[in-house]
Amino acid sequence: MRILIVGAGGVGSAATRIAVRRDFFESLVIADYDPARPEALVAELGDPRLSAAQVDASSADAVATLVRETGATHVLNAVDPRFVMPIFDGCFAAGATYLDMAMSLSHPHPDKPHELPGVKLGDEQFAKDQEWKDAGRLALVGIGVEPGLSDVFARYAEDELFSEIDELAVRDGANLVVAGYDFAPSFSIWTTIEECLNPPVIYEEDRGWYTTPPFSGPEVFEFPEGIGPVECVNVEHEEVLLMPRWTKAKRVTFKYGLGDEFIEVLRVLHKTGLDRTDPVDVKGVQVAPRDVVAAALPDPATLGDSMTGKTCAGVWVTGKGKDGAPRSTYLYHVADNEQSMREYKSQAVVWQTAINPVIALELLARRTWEGTGVLGPEAFDARPFLDLLAAPAPEGYGSPWGMEEKPLP
Repeated sequence: MRILIVGAGGVGSAATRIAVRRDFFESLVIADYDPARPEALVAELGDPRLSAAQVDASSADAVATLVRETGATHVLNAVDPRFVMPIFDGCFAAGATYLDMAMSLSHPHPDKPHELPGVKLGDEQFAKDQEWKDAGRLALVGIGVEPGLSDVFARYAEDELFSEIDELAVRDGANLVVAGYDFAPSFSIWTTIEECLNPPVIYEEDRGWYTTPPFSGPEVFEFPEGIGPVECVNVEHEEVLLMPRWTKAKRVTFKYGLGDEFIEVLRVLHKTGLDRTDPVDVKGVQVAPRDVVAAALPDPATLGDSMTGKTCAGVWVTGKGKDGAPRSTYLYHVADNEQSMREYKSQAVVWQTAINPVIALELLARRTWEGTGVLGPEAFDARPFLDLLAAPAPEGYGSPWGMEEKPLP
């Protein structure tokens, strides 16, 4: 396996730091628009299998050219979701297996944005599913943490824990604190704005997919391992578009613990137009307001030394257990920032995102996971993934996941 990672930001760098501890690949090229970023990472890690490259991720032709030049067999997309389609198409043109952690962008319904979905997350990619199947190639989409590990949990719950699932309720929360900043998101603000200000999507078996206003459905969820109660709200996310395709869940939701301050900042950005992605003229220079916001805030990849706390990703599954009795179980994974910084020099949020595509790449290299077309994590056997995640190093990745029984709703 020869890997190309596109994007040397927080997640791409963390994925590289995780991968170099494994022996399943022959070479790994990390590429970025700014060549200095991957060059510095390669110099830091000093692994002879690593090399750096420059690429314009907005150009499918540039991506395809780099895939051919490097001989990459597998490409991991580790940049903002606005670049999904150029990288996706470039991989197809060059004959490489494709992986991403966020899917093609959505567009709200023109008339009823808070009732009906318009173009859904991933629609552009799923529209090309048959082309990938016909070519005998695989695009593994949504294989970060959320989407990604949460979807693996959903597959595991259906196969091994539940006979009937009423709801797959993805719940994400944290108690992370960043010292020295009044406002410092721990993940890409560009992606966060996209997720949080778009109409959230909910799936119901009898209704299909529908939308609600942003920040709807507030609920307090008790997170494990000392994180405690966090208020979560509906947010647009890929799991709701992926899980119904491969599971029999009657309902799928995604709620994220944002906090009142974060929600208010996002609302102000929207009211002032600073969430816009179309360029505006600023003294003769064309600038996208959202890019200005991203540039003005600290790079999430640099916040690890100032950050304390834990982040939790998981799926609260309700329905009937294999014995037919009512069951309510939260399957989860917690990342501790102190541990991820100490062991990988990567802050917890980006590290927790990055470990999952690396595990997926290893399963593909072993041919434990195989397939063609545009597939989500739910299309594969969950147990090998979860076993590899939890097994102590060097056999596995030494990052246990947990299950917690909860009161029935």
